[in-house]
Amino acid sequence: MELSIIVAKIIGVIYISAGIAVLIGQLNFNTIAEDLNRSPALTFIAGACAIMIGLVLIEYHNIWVKNWTVLITLISWAFFIGGLVIVLFPKSLLYISKYYKHSRVWGIFMICFGLFFAYFGFVI
Repeated sequence: MELSIIVAKIIGVIYISAGIAVLIGQLNFNTIAEDLNRSPALTFIAGACAIMIGLVLIEYHNIWVKNWTVLITLISWAFFIGGLVIVLFPKSLLYISKYYKHSRVWGIFMICFGLFFAYFGFVI
């Protein structure tokens, strides 16, 4: 459970800060997707980092239980699979980028998602 709390704190802080950056206009997912599409090297590095993060979390937090900690396991698998997709099919980002047109909605979602994990990381 200690590892779950540490990971929840990390996820909470990252998502809240990124969500706020989106809402105040300092972070734009469309621009990030365009930059990734223009740079095969950057796309590969992003995918490789996602694979590494996913594998580390899967190795140390592959916990399938009926409480909030299973969400960390699901996120771990999502990072791993998402990284594989990006490395193997880098042009798939073109299809995904159309969902980022409403960045403010994503910003609000990210803050809510981050608050959920921050609650379990810092409060409980």
